[in-house]
Amino acid sequence: MKIQPYLMFDGRCEEAIEFYRRALGAEVTTLLRFKDQPEAAQGMPPALHDKIMHCSLRIGETEVMASDGHCRGATSFAGISLAITVPDASAALRVFAALSDGGRVVQALTKTFFSPSFGMLADRFGVEWMIVAAP
Repeated sequence: MKIQPYLMFDGRCEEAIEFYRRALGAEVTTLLRFKDQPEAAQGMPPALHDKIMHCSLRIGETEVMASDGHCRGATSFAGISLAITVPDASAALRVFAALSDGGRVVQALTKTFFSPSFGMLADRFGVEWMIVAAP
């Protein structure tokens, strides 16, 4: 059994992919657009044809899946956070700075009893992240 996050960006998936490429070194392993499906011409508005139906991103050792979803422009990631474990405090600082660009810091990086550097943020898409430097 394997659990993988699947993020719906409601029309901003392409932008999110580019952001995670720059911020985390994400690698696109799969990308399918709505126009790629055989039924694309049947009742789908042309504006959706180039939107992303499904993609898979390799980030470190993890696969994160994403889509433009229904393209309503109202993303909501409430009640869930993605946690990233990095090797040390300098890597935590680098990842935290990259992901928080255009986002909102929830808890600045700080030393805790469980990590030499831990912080929380919501990125520019509203995805919440916890950055943890390995103890």
